[in-house]
Amino acid sequence: MKLNIFKSQEELNEQLAQQVIKIANKAIADKNRFDFVLTGGSSPKGLYKLLSTTYKDQIDWDKTYFFFGDERTVLPFEKDYNGLMAKESFFDNLELKDGHIFYVDTNLPPEEAAADYKQKLDEHFAGAPVVFDLILLGMGDDAHTASIFPQTDLVGNKEATVASVWVEKLDTNRVSLTAPLINQAKNVFFITFGENKAEALAKVFGEDKDFTNYPSQLIQPVNGDLQWFVDEAAASLVKA
Repeated sequence: MKLNIFKSQEELNEQLAQQVIKIANKAIADKNRFDFVLTGGSSPKGLYKLLSTTYKDQIDWDKTYFFFGDERTVLPFEKDYNGLMAKESFFDNLELKDGHIFYVDTNLPPEEAAADYKQKLDEHFAGAPVVFDLILLGMGDDAHTASIFPQTDLVGNKEATVASVWVEKLDTNRVSLTAPLINQAKNVFFITFGENKAEALAKVFGEDKDFTNYPSQLIQPVNGDLQWFVDEAAASLVKA
């Protein structure tokens, strides 16, 4: 686990973009496609814009496939839908071929949406283990990641799959990749900004393991690389 600390979000996004480009080009060279899992929220918007404008020509988008680490159970046209944010900040700047974006179908009930998404993944990976080239993750100020929230059923899920979960504090269902599925990836990068994340980040990097209350600790790739890209405010309480 590597912690990369930056003075500004702009510097962070610049360095992260270079890492994404490197991984994308290696994946395309190795297996002729790049399987890329996106995160929602506001943190990745700057990165998405950078990749799809300034560095648009650095990745072969015709060989890139996009997925989502989790999704809110709102309809696809609603502002809180992660897929809509990605479309507006990323996909609309590219000329993507049909079939290259794997959205979570939130027109379905949560459990069905999760099963449908897992089926799509299995088809894309032709029945082989689902091993993404790169998964981007965020972290909440409660140390949740994807939709693996503290004290929820997803914390203890040992299956590499896609699951629905009831999040009591939000009074809603979510659909999410499980930690074991995330941990099959070749690369996992967290993006974390802000002083409000400092306490959670310090807990995640602490010696004590408390997966129930700090689910981001669950992310430990089995055969992959884990890196955190954070600003100084988020890292302010992490002990050296």
